[in-house]
Amino acid sequence: MQPLTDIDRRIIAALRADARMSVTQLAQIVGTSRTTARARLEGLVTEGRIRRFTVETDVDAEGEVRAITLVELEGSLSRNVIRTLTRIAEVSTIHATNGAWDLVVEIRTDSLVSFDRVLRDIRDVPGVRNSQSSLLLAPVAG
Repeated sequence: MQPLTDIDRRIIAALRADARMSVTQLAQIVGTSRTTARARLEGLVTEGRIRRFTVETDVDAEGEVRAITLVELEGSLSRNVIRTLTRIAEVSTIHATNGAWDLVVEIRTDSLVSFDRVLRDIRDVPGVRNSQSSLLLAPVAG
């Protein structure tokens, strides 16, 4: 299996937000041509990277790795950091916060190996000074 390209990751991120969008919409969001978006989407399906197009509910997916990562930023690089983090397919939400940490990032992956890669990707972003992650285990309320 080939490693995911930046376009592949952006396609996956866009489809996580709305798996029912048209290929034309997908291409616009990802910033590529419709032909490239369709070809990469078909490749992701063929490779088994995208297994199905489904509905997201309030029930957690079995086997999904979810985590909250707190991120400390360096000075004036916050916009660049946020822009870069939004391009990581496994980053589902980013919140600004107060206190010792600057951002709260929710990560969703299909495995701990993928989660480890995402953490390395986040730590490699210029402007990220420090991070701390907590895996989300079983819900206890709500």
